Amino acid sequence: MSVWFEPPDLAQLNRLHEATAVAALGIRITAAGEDSLSGTMPIDERTRQPLGLLHGGASVVLAETLGSAAAMCCVDQKAFYCVGLEVNANHVRGVRDGIVTGVARPIHLGRTSQVWGIEIRGEDGRLVCIARLTAAVVAIVAK
Repeated sequence: MSVWFEPPDLAQLNRLHEATAVAALGIRITAAGEDSLSGTMPIDERTRQPLGLLHGGASVVLAETLGSAAAMCCVDQKAFYCVGLEVNANHVRGVRDGIVTGVARPIHLGRTSQVWGIEIRGEDGRLVCIARLTAAVVAIVAK
């Protein structure tokens, strides 16, 4: 069963992130399933820390991007918007090269809040980072 208010438009989601930190890190939203939103990020000079490993902060940007975009796709965007309240991440494996893929799935889809779990994996399929995003669902108030 689909969790989306409207099916995610991947091209539109990527256009929304042009000229942002998301685009600067090379993050692309690549796929939507019935209950998931996926995206990729390269491991390169933009996303590595001084020791040559994927920077944990870059992983958090990928996680928050996917969770926030997914949250927005679950609400009527004419009446609501979603904003991140809290994000946390556990970095479980270092990677130096390639592309990581994140997949966001809902844990809780409520009237006023959503919680998303995001798994980030390396090209070998091994878990690199696991994150959780809590988003507030806010009503748009007419002025």
